Amino acid sequence: MKLIVGLGNPGRRYEATRHNIGFDVIAELARRYANGNPKTRFQGETIDATWDGRSYLLLLPQTFMNLSGSSVVAARDFYQLEAADILVVCDDFNLPLGQLRLRARGSAGGQKGLADIISRLGTDQIPRLRLGIGPVPPAWDAVDFVLGKFTRSERPVVDDVVQLAANAAAEWGNLGIQVAMNRYNAKTSS
Repeated sequence: MKLIVGLGNPGRRYEATRHNIGFDVIAELARRYANGNPKTRFQGETIDATWDGRSYLLLLPQTFMNLSGSSVVAARDFYQLEAADILVVCDDFNLPLGQLRLRARGSAGGQKGLADIISRLGTDQIPRLRLGIGPVPPAWDAVDFVLGKFTRSERPVVDDVVQLAANAAAEWGNLGIQVAMNRYNAKTSS
């Protein structure tokens, strides 16, 4: 069993915002690989999935972004997972729109949902897949930017990078972090 967590905020108000792109990646993985309907557990929405003979739990924490760690810890403890078996998918306004960055460990880099997960798990040795949503335009507040919706001209790039990120997450599960990093860190959505 591996756990793939998409970060975002629950509720219609936050649908299609930059901050919820992690939810979009989980929706794409569920579209491709889901076994049954979503369930409510671990303070989130979960979807059981299978690909290439392996089982996955797809998790959308419903705790709001900055408290995502409690949902992740509940799922980790239930399935007795190692940190290396958890992939966190989140937005990053420090990366250009359409760029992916997959890492095996490291700091939260200002992403508060990831920071809460690192804090609650007690380790930064958690694989993470960041999707570029930036840069924040001059004179914009970062919070207003991440909670804003993508523009019509950005939408094709976003749709493309969500597909690419779902591919990267699937390969992380099948082939490991190093192979996925080598294949996807240089990729950028067109």
